[in-house]
Amino acid sequence: MFTGLVEALGQVRSAVRKGSELHLEIVTPFEGIVLGESISVNGTCLTVNGIPAPKTFTAYASKETLDRTTLADIRTSSSLNLERALLPTTRLGGHIVTGHVDGIGIVRAKRIVESAVEFEISHDAELTRFIAEKGSIAVDGVSLTVNRVTNDSFFILIIPHTQTATTIGSLDVRARVNLEVDVLARYAARILQTADAKAEGWARLLAPEKT
Repeated sequence: MFTGLVEALGQVRSAVRKGSELHLEIVTPFEGIVLGESISVNGTCLTVNGIPAPKTFTAYASKETLDRTTLADIRTSSSLNLERALLPTTRLGGHIVTGHVDGIGIVRAKRIVESAVEFEISHDAELTRFIAEKGSIAVDGVSLTVNRVTNDSFFILIIPHTQTATTIGSLDVRARVNLEVDVLARYAARILQTADAKAEGWARLLAPEKT
């Protein structure tokens, strides 16, 4: 579990394809990394499977992960948004983020708004019902507020701090990003879906038979 508040920028020391997998070695400012811990890498929860040197860890992404996220785009020297797993004593300053990517977004437009940068990000139609104005969304692991929505896109405003503390400010038009919708929105949609199905079932059961 994560908050979407990026703790540090990491750098890829190596990114090696082995069959359908991607093996990563990442340099990070984090102290005391332990084997088996979870780290959010551009919004994707990865497990530390090696510590070759201090402030360095290795992890691998399976074919499933590469198919569903932008990790396949990672190259040596790429900068990454990193966040360690949430502690019970941590302030929840962002929102609940699981590190399970729901889809890939595309930067459709970028414009300067005084000291901030506004992005329009398009997404698959299946995510539309989970994205709401003034709701939360994680973009490459960064917890952000949705300012406006359309049928197939949403707008976010990146303040100066977020521009320097994450990779979001440096995104260009047509860049691909990992999207994770608010898990509460996903559960609410599921509850409504099952409630509708149950209501339809009762309606069919109680409907008078045609003769």
